[in-house]
Amino acid sequence: MPKAFFIDTTRCTACRGCQVACKEWHELPANKTLQQGSHQNPPDLNAFNYKLVRFSEFREGDGTVRWNFFADQCRHCVNPPCMMAAESYVPGAVIQDEATGAVIYTELTKKVSKEGFEQMRENCPYDIPRRNEASGLIVKCDMCIDRVKKDLPPMCVKTCCTGTMNFGERADMIKLANERLAFAKKEFPEATLNDVDFVSVIYLLAFKPERVWKHAAALSPAPLNALNRQEFLAKLTSPVRTLVRG
Repeated sequence: MPKAFFIDTTRCTACRGCQVACKEWHELPANKTLQQGSHQNPPDLNAFNYKLVRFSEFREGDGTVRWNFFADQCRHCVNPPCMMAAESYVPGAVIQDEATGAVIYTELTKKVSKEGFEQMRENCPYDIPRRNEASGLIVKCDMCIDRVKKDLPPMCVKTCCTGTMNFGERADMIKLANERLAFAKKEFPEATLNDVDFVSVIYLLAFKPERVWKHAAALSPAPLNALNRQEFLAKLTSPVRTLVRG
């Protein structure tokens, strides 16, 4: 049965336990960073951070300042646009596990050209793929597939103590998401579930996606350079055009 994450951002305290747990489980090295004027660290996803808790602030009309936390990661799309792009360059570089739905970047990503990587990243409506310049590997969250195959939860979920991170059968996660949404709307009328039909990482957002992160949802308004519904569906359902190599 396909699996899914459900991430309830209304419960997130930005402790970043999930971010650290992911890094430790995958034995990723530290990043050297500088203060950027935000508690968000590192500034963006990178080859050594597959998960990143993003911080964003906005001011309400009445002057109230809101601080949003968003645990960003690969959405494990039901029909992954990055896999469609990669297949045009190196077949097998990106695969999808039939049992769980996890989208996995393999060792073959080393063979994907710079052009191919750029196409993969461009195709991703969430701007997730990153390349390790030293190894050549293209990397991202792998759903902790090694743990999931042994009936263990992903490390980010195991570490979360607030109920923000959840994982299980897709149908169960959608049911939980809708229950949490109904509860959240009592306090946050704008609360929404993001891209439920298309992804295996379902977010509950307290506010409109554009107030959280420009790539929080694939269906965000056009000014944020995200895909609209028609464009996103087209990328999920149409094959990547054949690339002519001279």
